Amino acid sequence: MAIIEADRARENPQPETAPLIVHVVRQFLPNRGGLEDVVANLGRQTLRRGYRVRVVTLDSLFTAPDKKLPPREDIDGIEVVRIPWSGSSRYPLAPQVFRHLADADLLHVHAIDFFFDALAWGRLLHGKPMIVTTHGGFFHTRKYAAIKKIWFRTLTRASAMAYRRVVCCSASDLKQFSEIVADSLLIENGADIGKFADTASRRARRRIVTIGRFSVNKRLDHLLDAMAVLKARDPEWHLDIVGAESDLNRRDVESEIESRDLTGRVTLHVSPDNDSIRRIITEASLFASASEYEGFGLVALEAMSAGLQPVLNANDAFATLAARHPAIKLADFTSPETAATAIESAYESLSREPDIVRARLLDAARGYSWDIVAGRYIDLYRSLNIGAAESL
Repeated sequence: MAIIEADRARENPQPETAPLIVHVVRQFLPNRGGLEDVVANLGRQTLRRGYRVRVVTLDSLFTAPDKKLPPREDIDGIEVVRIPWSGSSRYPLAPQVFRHLADADLLHVHAIDFFFDALAWGRLLHGKPMIVTTHGGFFHTRKYAAIKKIWFRTLTRASAMAYRRVVCCSASDLKQFSEIVADSLLIENGADIGKFADTASRRARRRIVTIGRFSVNKRLDHLLDAMAVLKARDPEWHLDIVGAESDLNRRDVESEIESRDLTGRVTLHVSPDNDSIRRIITEASLFASASEYEGFGLVALEAMSAGLQPVLNANDAFATLAARHPAIKLADFTSPETAATAIESAYESLSREPDIVRARLLDAARGYSWDIVAGRYIDLYRSLNIGAAESL
C-alpha cells in the first residue's frame, strides 16, 4: 500500500461499530515472507474498505525464538497481538489465541497448522464464524510425505468441517483441498506490484536475482549449480541471493557458494530492507528460482512487476503461472546444464526485445494487484454477512 494510504488508515481509524476481522497467522511483520506479505496487504486493503483488523500471531520469529517482540503493536492501522508459543516451528502450540477472539465478527485463519486445528476443535468455546486460506497446506517438502497424506485425509478433513469456506490461493491447492472439501474456493494471492515496480535494469544484463527465505525447499544448491555452469560459459554472470535465514543460515549459504568457487560471482544479502532490494534489482535483468515447491509463486509476480525476466523451476505453482503467462520461462533445475541453458536463452530473448518483454511482464503482473484480490475477499466476507461501509 502506498504511504499515503497507510497514513490515512492511521489518521482515520475505523469506528468501534465497524466489523472486526481477526487474522490468525503464525508469523507476521517484522518477519518477511510470502505469508506475512499476504496478511499485511489484505489487512491494509480491508481497513480501506471500512473494517477493523486485528492480527493474532506468535511473539517471536522462528529465526530468533528467544527475542520476544512487543505483545501489542499498531502497524499501518492494523492491531497486532502477539502471544507466547512452544513446540516446533512446524506446528507451534499457542493456546492463548482464544483470549483475543471475543469481539471478532469473523476469524480468518491462514495456513494449515496448530491454529487451524485448535480453532476448529475449539469452535464451541469461541463461537465465531471462520474461513481459512490454505497457503500451500503443509506440503512444502516431500519429507514425511506418507504421514502428511494420512494427516491431511483424517485430521485436516475433520478440522475443515468447522470452516464456512476453505479458500485456496493457487490452482494446485484447489486441486488438493477439493479432495477433502468439495466446495473449496479459489482466490489467488495478490502481489505487491508497487513495491519494486518497473525498477529492473533497462539494459539487458547477465545479472540474476533470487529472493526468498533460505529454506531447503528453495533449493539454492540447485541454483548455485546452474550458476557454476553459467560462470564457466561466461564469467560476466552474477547472482544476487536475497532473503532471510530459515532452515539455512548465512554460514550455510556462504559455504555452498564457496564450495563451488563462486565467491565474487554470487553476492549474499541477508534480510535487507525494501530500499536495498530495490537497488539490487536495478542492476539486474533476470529473476531465477529453483524452488521445488511453492504455495503460489508470489515472489515471481513481484519480480515480473519489477521487469525482471523470470526463469523458474517447473514445480506445480510455477507451471500454472507459466501456462497463463508465456513471458515466464520454465527450467529443470535438477539439471545444472539444462537450467543454465534456459537462463542464457531467456537473456538472449530479453536482449533482442527488451521493451516488448518488459511490457509483457508488467502487464501480466497488474492482474494480481491487491486492490483486485482484496475485492474478492471482501465479496466473500459479505457473502457471510460480514459487511462494512467503504471508507476510501
